[in-house]
Amino acid sequence: MKESEYRSYDDLPLFLNSATVAKVLGVSPSSGYELMHEPGFPVLHIGNRMVVPKEQFIQWVNERVGGGV
Repeated sequence: MKESEYRSYDDLPLFLNSATVAKVLGVSPSSGYELMHEPGFPVLHIGNRMVVPKEQFIQWVNERVGGGV
């Protein structure tokens, strides 16, 4: 697993792209991109771009780890 360069949620931008999602989760860029296509993942489509709102990403993570982050 890759180590994230982000140390807290405060370090994240307001909207995350697939590369940022991958960095935060410590997975490959392709895994981050695939995750953004999964049903239930909080992605917004803006034109041809896909972004994830920071607050919804944090909520998504907390739901999967039992609120321990």
